[in-house]
Amino acid sequence: MSVHLAVVGATGAVGDLMRRVLAERHFPVGSIKFLASEKSVGKRVEFAGTTHTVERLCAEAFTGVQIVLSSTPSSVSKEFSPIAAKAGAIVVDNSSAWRMDPDCPLVVPEVNPEELHHARKGIVANPNCVAIPLAVALKPLHDLSPIRRIIVCTYQSSSGKGATGLTDFDAQMKPYALGQAVPAPTAHRAQLAGNVITLDWELEANGYTEEENKVVNETRKIFGDSSMGVSPTCVRVPVRIAHSEAINVEFARPISIAEAKAALAKAPGVVLMDETKGEFPQPIHAAGSDLTFVGRVRLDPSNPNALNLWVVADNLRKGAASNAVQCAEELIRRGIVK
Repeated sequence: MSVHLAVVGATGAVGDLMRRVLAERHFPVGSIKFLASEKSVGKRVEFAGTTHTVERLCAEAFTGVQIVLSSTPSSVSKEFSPIAAKAGAIVVDNSSAWRMDPDCPLVVPEVNPEELHHARKGIVANPNCVAIPLAVALKPLHDLSPIRRIIVCTYQSSSGKGATGLTDFDAQMKPYALGQAVPAPTAHRAQLAGNVITLDWELEANGYTEEENKVVNETRKIFGDSSMGVSPTCVRVPVRIAHSEAINVEFARPISIAEAKAALAKAPGVVLMDETKGEFPQPIHAAGSDLTFVGRVRLDPSNPNALNLWVVADNLRKGAASNAVQCAEELIRRGIVK
C-alpha cells in the first residue's frame, strides 16, 4: 500500500533526518507534505530526489493525511497533534508532550509494538533518546527474567541539544584544542569542550533533572511495569552524535553471560560486540546507524542477579527520527493504517 504522509517540523534537525530515513527505508509514500512554522514556509526541501516546498502548519494541512510524523516543541505538539488526529491521521509525535498520557502509547517497535493498537487519541508517543536504546538493549534480557532494577549513567552527546548544541560545541573545539580562550556557551549550560556537564537540563523538585525523570517514567511505561526500579544519572559529554549508557540491571534470577549474549545476539535492532575480540561499542560506531550497539556484558560482582553492560545509539536516528519511522512502518504492517 502507499500512504499519504505529513512531516511536521520538517526543517528542524530531526525533521531533516525523518526525510532521509523515510527515503533510506523506502517507506511506501503515496503523497507527502512538509509542514513547519511561518518562518520556514516557502523553503525548499528535498525528498527522494524531488524538491518540495514547505507549507504552513495549520489545521487544513492535515486533510487526507493518514500518518503524521511530528517533531516540534511540546507546546506546538499539544496544539496541533490533536488537530491532526481529529482530521483522521495517526500522529507519531517526537515531543515529550504525550509520552505519559495513558491514552497515548509510548512505543519502541523492537520492544512493545502491540501498544500501537491502543492509540485512543490517535497519537503515538516517541520516547526519549535515552529510554529508546535502553529498552532495545534490555528487552531480550527482560524476556529471560523480569527486570527488578536498572541503574543507568548516560554519556549524552552535544546533538541532544539539537543544531544549536552542535553549533555551540563546534565553536568551542578549535580554540580549546589550541589552548585559546573558549567562547561562552550559548546552548549548553557550561563549556562542553574538554568537560562534562551533569546539569545540562532543568533541575526538578525531586533533585533530578527533567531528563533523568523522563528516563525513569518512560522506561517503566515502555516495559509496562510501574514498580520497576530505575535510577539514572544523565551527563552531557564532548561528543557530537550518539549517546552512550553504562547500565547495571538486576533481574528476578541470575542470568549467565552466555545466556545474556545469546539473547542479545539474536535480538532485533541490536549489534552485540565481542570484547574478547577487542570490540566495544563507541559513538563512532553508532553515528548514522539505526541500530543499538551493546557490549562489555559482564556479571556484577556485588549482586548475583545483576549484569553490567555498555550501550551506544545514535540519539538523532534511533533516539528520535528512525524510531518514529519504524512506528509508522508498524502501523502499516499491523493494518492500523489502511
